[in-house]
Amino acid sequence: MKLSDFVADFIAKAGVFDVFGITGGASLHLIHSVAEHPKLNIICPLHEQAGAMAADGYSRVTRNLGVAIGTSGPGATNMITGICCSYYDSVPVLYITGQVSTFRFKGDTGVRQYGFQETDIVSMCKPVTKYAVTIIDPQKIRYELEKAYSIAKSGRPGPVLIDIPDNLQREEVDPEDLVSYTEEVEAEDFSLMSRVEECLPLLYQAQRPVVILGWGVRLASADKEVMQLIECLKLPVAPTWGGAELLPAEHEALIGTFGTHGTRFGNFAVQNADLILAIGTRLDTHETGSPLSTFAREAIKIVVDIDGSELRKAPHFGMKIEYPIEADAKEFISTLLKVVDKDKLSDISQWKSTIAEWKLKYPICPDHYYQEKSINPYVFVKELSAVSGENETIIVDTGCSLAWVMQAFECKSGQRIFHDFNNTAMGYALPASIGASIALAGKPVTCITGDGSLQMNIQELATIIHYKLPVRVIVINNGGYSMIQQTQDQWLGSKYIASSVEGGVPSPDYSGVAQGYGFKTYSINTNAEIRQVLKEMFDDEEAVFCEIHINAEHRVTPQVKFGRAIEDAEPLIDRNEFNQAMIVPPLESSKK
Repeated sequence: MKLSDFVADFIAKAGVFDVFGITGGASLHLIHSVAEHPKLNIICPLHEQAGAMAADGYSRVTRNLGVAIGTSGPGATNMITGICCSYYDSVPVLYITGQVSTFRFKGDTGVRQYGFQETDIVSMCKPVTKYAVTIIDPQKIRYELEKAYSIAKSGRPGPVLIDIPDNLQREEVDPEDLVSYTEEVEAEDFSLMSRVEECLPLLYQAQRPVVILGWGVRLASADKEVMQLIECLKLPVAPTWGGAELLPAEHEALIGTFGTHGTRFGNFAVQNADLILAIGTRLDTHETGSPLSTFAREAIKIVVDIDGSELRKAPHFGMKIEYPIEADAKEFISTLLKVVDKDKLSDISQWKSTIAEWKLKYPICPDHYYQEKSINPYVFVKELSAVSGENETIIVDTGCSLAWVMQAFECKSGQRIFHDFNNTAMGYALPASIGASIALAGKPVTCITGDGSLQMNIQELATIIHYKLPVRVIVINNGGYSMIQQTQDQWLGSKYIASSVEGGVPSPDYSGVAQGYGFKTYSINTNAEIRQVLKEMFDDEEAVFCEIHINAEHRVTPQVKFGRAIEDAEPLIDRNEFNQAMIVPPLESSKK
């Protein structure tokens, strides 16, 4: 068996059906072996970055391995941004790169390059992968594939990279003679139960508790268990963006998102809590604000994370975690459910009423937004929520488009919202939607992107049309990079250099470009048009492209100015009317 055929067979046996690959001189044998395997499909995006991001989206949707292949040199380096998306969000993806033949390695000669397109991609990717290796001995291909797979899927998941020289791809190997990998099993930790029991008195005594749920809950496949926990404890839940769709919008426990770009009522609840139970979230600075010492200012914090480094970082950056628990989210929740006595929980009806009052007082989309003739982005997101169906898959790009969606979208049961939340690369949504659509085998996917982000991978519109994927591409066009403009408003006198058309950013006819690729296009220019046009789009079973024209002056509100504490979040509604809302108010029972 040719080594590249063994690689393809390994991928198929891992339960993967689709591989994203761009051909090249050093990846030809790998590409051919995948394409000729009876159980595999080769999907050909038009840029290696897009291929890497598509594999990432594929993995998120399937909860299994994603696979992308690139050639040596620029093909490999083009994949790095997508690899970072997987690494920072703990997504298991196998990235395979072709490499120059071993007899063309530069070795220790001191030259920059000997083989054509030779690049040491392993050294470049080691900081952003869980494991990266160049195959030197063909007899170790099984060992390295099995090791990489095990590492990618175990513990805190993440991407791995295997670099395979061209001449070794062509080597003949006997699968029966190949060395296998034996997974190292860590000793079972019996301390989890005791740690959970230590936390019980805190749960029972809390008067103003808030449960924070993050992406780690999904990674642990704890969807069922977390719903059991919510129904058992009946505590208010403030999800991170990565966990925003764990609860449907109408669920009584749901508060709303929080953080520097979260809702005001979400921040009010978190900042006034006396107990934070955070599960599966690393509590990054977009959630905590800066400095970290101001986050949940009076709360005792119980933080559950599978990565001990994330727990140990807190004191280094000034946040005290009274009860750090290094554990898998599913194991923690299951353990807590075994021992918690819901009858011992305090009566927190007043706390829930206070949160409900905040939600009424500071709506994310007040009535007067609907009275505007031109499109208000918050109205658009609300209308999109109303039109989209249950079990919808939505991929969102970065910038204001993401913030508007995460603040205002009202999730229905079974809906999934994906984004590369930590690397948050412009251009992610379009290729990730391709990966999601391939994974869902023909089910529609909604891609929400901005005009700036679309340009980063606009060539992948051709991939959608070529493979006849039912992807709804929605482009929020405000003529530039409004998230950057918002920062320029705060710090640089509203000079929109390199963030607007006037500041030097080209802005083509996006609908015209989409039509050139073969899309049926829609356009929305007023609030009154939104729902009807979206209904037409969602009724269409083929790929469609919709351009949402909004005023360039629209901003994310509320948003905390960079470097400020969450207490400084601007009010959502008119400043003059709600001047008193500039600071998160302490409750009367609070010490401060």
